Amino acid sequence: MGNGTAPPSGPDGAVLEVRDAHRTHGVGPAAVHALRGVSLTVHPGELVAVMGPSGSGKSTLLALAGGLDSPTAGEVRVEDQPLGALDRRRLARLRRRRIGYIFQNLNLLGSLTAAENVALPLELDGLGVRRARRLAADALAEVGLSELGDRFPDQLSGGQQQRVAIARALVGERRLVLADEPTGALDSQTGEAVLHLLRRRVNAGAAGVLVTHEARHAAWADRVVFLRDGTLVDSTAPLASAEQLLTGSGR
Repeated sequence: MGNGTAPPSGPDGAVLEVRDAHRTHGVGPAAVHALRGVSLTVHPGELVAVMGPSGSGKSTLLALAGGLDSPTAGEVRVEDQPLGALDRRRLARLRRRRIGYIFQNLNLLGSLTAAENVALPLELDGLGVRRARRLAADALAEVGLSELGDRFPDQLSGGQQQRVAIARALVGERRLVLADEPTGALDSQTGEAVLHLLRRRVNAGAAGVLVTHEARHAAWADRVVFLRDGTLVDSTAPLASAEQLLTGSGR
């Protein structure tokens, strides 16, 4: 279900570049090597699905791509900006303006309404409240929540909360959209609608990375990357081999 066009060759024009990234937690015998030399390039108009068993490094890779964590070694660049060279203020600005992140645990603020949660990154970036709320209302309408913008998260179902989080990630001019199991709390029909929204944003010129354990969701991507034990084990395999890679029977 890709857009049918090949991404540009080489790193030039890439939205996301992960270069030989390692991420180690702890030191000595207790050290956990979450990523081991992973490289990934994603271009405008390209949606990449990341698959792998639990603990393979999928969420760690997404956190590095979104500037939420830093690699122990290697480099992450977004629109040719090395994230490790940015101070906290500049990194926060880049994330507000250019990166949309759909968290597995949603990260909605309970004291804000759905519309206020979606508008928050725009308002923090200096956009006027009226304009930000109008864009938030449009984003909520895209995920089928146009009538629920004045409700607080605890007044919404789990699936509705997840759609608010998705609207927040897609609002504004985000060039990189990162999604960590975005359909986890949704029924199949709503989940398909969300993937359609993600695909549409990518087709409009954004770059997308989708972490998923479902081959039917990965089928929306242009390319599938498989991780195991923090290592990229395959980036071109057809989806038919997903079960073998995920279970480790292909070793």
